[in-house]
Amino acid sequence: MTPWQKICGRLGDPSLPLKMDRNVAIIGAGVSGLTCGIVFAEQGYRTAIFAKETGRQTTSGAAAAIWFPYHVEPAERVIPLALDSYQVLLDLARFPESGVSIIESRQFLRTGEIEIPDWAIQLGASAIPSEVGGSRRAGFNVSPRDPSTPPARAGSAHDEHCFASGFSLRVPLMDTTIYLDYLSARFGKASGEIHANVRFKKLENVDAKFDLVIDCAGIGARELVNDPDLEPHRGQVAIVPKIESLSAAIVCDEAPLMYAIPRANDCVFGGTNEISDNLMADRETTSRILAECGRVLNIDKPTVFAERVGLRPFRRSGVRLERDRLRDGRTVIHNYGHGGAGFTLSWGCAREVLEAAVSSW
Repeated sequence: MTPWQKICGRLGDPSLPLKMDRNVAIIGAGVSGLTCGIVFAEQGYRTAIFAKETGRQTTSGAAAAIWFPYHVEPAERVIPLALDSYQVLLDLARFPESGVSIIESRQFLRTGEIEIPDWAIQLGASAIPSEVGGSRRAGFNVSPRDPSTPPARAGSAHDEHCFASGFSLRVPLMDTTIYLDYLSARFGKASGEIHANVRFKKLENVDAKFDLVIDCAGIGARELVNDPDLEPHRGQVAIVPKIESLSAAIVCDEAPLMYAIPRANDCVFGGTNEISDNLMADRETTSRILAECGRVLNIDKPTVFAERVGLRPFRRSGVRLERDRLRDGRTVIHNYGHGGAGFTLSWGCAREVLEAAVSSW
């Protein structure tokens, strides 16, 4: 039984009234498009993905890809989708070939007391003590294997480089160098087809043989469906050598945004979150990222393997996950606007897309 089948059963919907003679076209080959592709192909639909870029060349390929509902709205809508995805990813973590693992993630603030969300508490989140033995300990190194140890410079809140508070949570981590290839291979195994170097100016240009069109175009939906609510929130990261002492993800969403995500063979340092269409890596930005991560981790400046830039598809009015009609009468289901949470929402959104499709036929 696949993780997808398990989640269907857990949600009380073990058998859907599917019509296997349908042809499904998916626009976009990032994590949202690939996940939807798997869901439909494994249910027996004839499914094809069309995209200009595929796999690691997509925005998804530049993501740190740690599970967390980051920079996406509205909370009441996205948290259930994130939790659905969490359960599937827990299952996938049992299979090393998937590229999914479970890691401790530490979320910090530089000033003030961090608030642990209710959903995180339900998943076992706990506060990271900022005081040990009755007095605050300042200026010591990150010790990721000890959840009671605050990070480097976790001292006075007057120190602009300190972390004043934080919480810890065990979450799925998707190593994009493995996970995206895994999704592509799994889709192909289910007889799905991927057509690269394809760009549609409008959804009506999709071949009429496809009864259903699923819009997973990410930031490309701005032009594809003329959605002015979409904003490109630029994220730049540096890929550096694996840090043997770092076994937990370190994240601070306060400016300057900082995260260090350890993976199997390397580490992702970030990052940025600015409104921009610029896909070119900026050396000054990389230097700032390395300096901030080095300061927090108390390490020397590492070698940079690669610099990556992606455009998070942030939608001011929130995730668009809804059914619509093309001018020729065919059904289209929009699935975009995931901001910085594409991996985090992927399986939950795919469930809703499937349900919307079945209810339309």
